[in-house]
Amino acid sequence: MALVDEIRDKVAKGLFEYSQHASDQSLLRRISVAELRQAIHTAQVIEDYPNDKYGPSCLLLGFSDAGRPLHIQCSYPSRPVLKIITVYEPDVALWMDFRVRKQK
Repeated sequence: MALVDEIRDKVAKGLFEYSQHASDQSLLRRISVAELRQAIHTAQVIEDYPNDKYGPSCLLLGFSDAGRPLHIQCSYPSRPVLKIITVYEPDVALWMDFRVRKQK
């Protein structure tokens, strides 16, 4: 099973939690749990961080049912409960097609 499929499965089963940072940022950025679920349902892995200092994680790009692009960084699904590390709407000034970081 592909990484993104395992992540979708965890979220569909409710086996996920927000980090304090993700919780704070989702409130500030007005990103609902429903939007997060919708975005993960359509997500693609756009960056992989297997050696992240806090444990393997990846960055997903997905879209809400309303078409809102969201980046979601989460732990690998090998954990019993998937950790949502952060969630945000990508800045078009920093991302090409929301998928590739622009060079500075």
